[in-house]
Amino acid sequence: MTLEPTPEIRAFIDYCRFNEGLSHNTLSAYERDLKAVQNAIPVDLSRATTPQIESYLLDNHQQQVNPRTIARRLSSLKRFYRYLCLQNQLAEDPAALLKAPALLQSIPSVITEEQVEALLRAPDLKTHLGVRDKAILELMYASGLRVSEVVSLPFEQLNLSAGLVQVTGKGNKERIVPLGEMAIEALQCYVKTARPGLISTNKWVDSLFVSRLGRAMTRQTLWHRIKNLALLAGIESNLSPHGLRHAFATHLINHGADLRTVQLLLGHADLSTTQIYTHVAQARMQKIHQQHHPRG
Repeated sequence: MTLEPTPEIRAFIDYCRFNEGLSHNTLSAYERDLKAVQNAIPVDLSRATTPQIESYLLDNHQQQVNPRTIARRLSSLKRFYRYLCLQNQLAEDPAALLKAPALLQSIPSVITEEQVEALLRAPDLKTHLGVRDKAILELMYASGLRVSEVVSLPFEQLNLSAGLVQVTGKGNKERIVPLGEMAIEALQCYVKTARPGLISTNKWVDSLFVSRLGRAMTRQTLWHRIKNLALLAGIESNLSPHGLRHAFATHLINHGADLRTVQLLLGHADLSTTQIYTHVAQARMQKIHQQHHPRG
């Protein structure tokens, strides 16, 4: 079994890192997928033929590998071979005509507006960490930021006087997202009181949100904080930080926002990705109808 990526895979990952600005998580997924294929086929991945790749994907299907995993692996292969063609290392892309298995688009579970309100009341505002957590929750619900965007948000990209935040999202794409009054108020309180209290006076931290040790927060820390606050708020569903992004988009659409605006706010490259939230809103309306209509 090949434990280390081949030189071609390493070069591809480096190319994506330095030329396309992809996130660490995306790069790790590419490397993991490509190594999995390399370990399963009898030839070097960069020299694989279309029938060999088809055979690998068929084996995945027969082994009842999750269709989403198969689709992701094929996507990684397609990007890898496009890179090799771009570098003139291949004359033809062996994965160009291969299609991923059909996927049913899953509808994310979304917490209600009442649950969001309970969550926003959960932090203890008598502590610096509580003030910080309140600011994070208000920001995430007001802007729909991804977890990675929150923990990596530089202090200078927050403009409270204008009520805006400049976000660097996937692929280093930047977008400007407006903030609501409640989020601005919570962030002002955090910046003026809690953040200075968490950071030593003799050092500067670029990240807006810091840990109890005065360092930049990690994804894991944010994840655990939201999990704990959800329990305090009495939210029984398995709420993740991404759940606030789902709530942001769905509640906007419920209140009449158009799909294109929500797409821009979320930083989705493709409108079809945003359309899932219209299905969420419709599913919720159907559930309410069934529960409350006398002939539901």
